[in-house]
Amino acid sequence: MPGPAIAALQLAGPPGPWRRAGFAIGPDGRAQVGATALAFGKAEGDGGIGGWTLTGEGPAELDGLRTDWVAAEPGAPAAAEHPNTALSVDHVVIATPDPERTWAALEAAGMTLRRERRAGTPERPLRQGFFRHGETIAEVVGPATPEGDGPAAFWGLTCTVADLGAAAALLGDRLGAPRAAVQPGRRIATLRREAGLGTAVALMSAYSPGGWRTT
Repeated sequence: MPGPAIAALQLAGPPGPWRRAGFAIGPDGRAQVGATALAFGKAEGDGGIGGWTLTGEGPAELDGLRTDWVAAEPGAPAAAEHPNTALSVDHVVIATPDPERTWAALEAAGMTLRRERRAGTPERPLRQGFFRHGETIAEVVGPATPEGDGPAAFWGLTCTVADLGAAAALLGDRLGAPRAAVQPGRRIATLRREAGLGTAVALMSAYSPGGWRTT
């Protein structure tokens, strides 16, 4: 699909907890999960997603999101084999106080809003916008009515795994109980704080043909 694809997520904090969570990290400090790399050593801080790398050219910041750019290369990078059976980064979640403002910033950089979904509760209604160019989805979430002028921020990510049961056996009590995902036919489980990853991470079973996908 034309438009900027997510080539890498820049993770703050040490790679050790991620390695213990079953991600194979190479000597370059990167875990290649499908077409998207989890990159360590560039973002500062004790945890969280410090920035992302998109394909193409654009500004160094998108509504507060630190952004690097890289030329799109033909063919996807060779993915690593991960003990937790991770296949891809299904989506990265971006939190914003003003969804339409953040959507506009991503669209100005060449991304396309492919779907909007209403979520949340009657007391706390939310809007979700989905952008997808390539393998990984950018999910932008915020309140139904803008709540201030603060910047957007990365919140967490979800990886698709080939075998959620095998990942659960590897992680033990560091992984929450699998439950039904929003997408029919898929199951999801969240890494607990005790895993020490420093950001919100979930593992989700693979997409099944005929099932619903976010975009």
